[in-house]
Amino acid sequence: MTDLVDDWRNGGFGLYVHWPFCQAKCPYCDFNSHVTANIDQKQWVEAYLQELARTPEALRGRVLNTIFFGGGTPSLMHPDTVAAVIDAARDIWPFANDIEISLEANPGSVEAGRFAGYRDAGVNRISMGIQALNDEDLRRLGRIHSVAEARSAFDIARDCFDRVSFDLIYARQGQTPQAWEAELQEALSMAVDHLSLYQLTIEDGTAFGDRYARGKLRDLPSDDSAADMYQLTQDICTAHGMPAYEVSNHARPGAESRHNKIYWQYGDYLGIGPGAHGRITIDGTRYATETYRAPGAWLDAVARGSGETMRDPLKREEAAVELLMMGLRLTEGVDISRYESLAGITLEKERLDHLANMGMVAISGQRLRATDQGRAVLNAILRELLVD
Repeated sequence: MTDLVDDWRNGGFGLYVHWPFCQAKCPYCDFNSHVTANIDQKQWVEAYLQELARTPEALRGRVLNTIFFGGGTPSLMHPDTVAAVIDAARDIWPFANDIEISLEANPGSVEAGRFAGYRDAGVNRISMGIQALNDEDLRRLGRIHSVAEARSAFDIARDCFDRVSFDLIYARQGQTPQAWEAELQEALSMAVDHLSLYQLTIEDGTAFGDRYARGKLRDLPSDDSAADMYQLTQDICTAHGMPAYEVSNHARPGAESRHNKIYWQYGDYLGIGPGAHGRITIDGTRYATETYRAPGAWLDAVARGSGETMRDPLKREEAAVELLMMGLRLTEGVDISRYESLAGITLEKERLDHLANMGMVAISGQRLRATDQGRAVLNAILRELLVD
């Protein structure tokens, strides 16, 4: 069996920092984000540093591969706040020579001075939430920026950073495959080396979810039309030299998000901030961690000693299932022997052959990967592989 002491090395080690505040709550968003008029940046710096200071001894001394400031809208953070977190992390861990330090930004909250400040703080990659390239759809999505503002912010980011990614949402209200194709071509003309392209999903507990339940969210594309948009996305991005490396992420070779690959390759990551999740390996046991979601509750808990609400040990078979669920999202797939060592069981050849014959998976040596067709129906593949 794989020694869990070292299994995390297959994916690397990262730090996730959650900033919970936004200028406005988007109607499709189910992330842990909150709108508030006043933010005490000094209080938040102190809380982040307190959380980092209690890093378990078993995690200290590891090489840190990535830091990711997510949210919320981390571009509402003062650059000094970002710098303080990065400096504190550097005191705890040796940084990889090519460490990736990413920060999510929205075009409605950026300015040239702030981007330059993030760069000077140590950030070397920006992930920008543009979401649409026409103003009517931006309004429908509840975004507070215009296309012109998004383009301006993108140009500012490109002046400051070598690596800039941006997000778009497709299968939006009233959108046709033809309209999405034109928008995607426009996005690719802007893109540096990475795009995140997400199909709109209606989540419970969001404004869109409530409207949908009441029959008020009209003109959503049919399932067939959304599937056509997904396939268009694969074909067009591949033709432009930015193939999918994960279900919703496209990059030129070598420009993949290293932090997100830690998740998908099932490495270790320490999560701090309200609602942050983590997976950390201590003394041969992998733990799932969670924190208080409400910003005030998290701050109070940190002041009492810890922002965590949970640090639960995972059984080996639970870790193996997570490995398979995450790894099959990647075009490179998963190492079958790694899965079987974690799980203590073998994947049934009959099930693998069945899925391969259907064109859903491909097997090469010890590598199992979902095909383009299979990645569109990953849940069905997992049910087939994991059912008792």
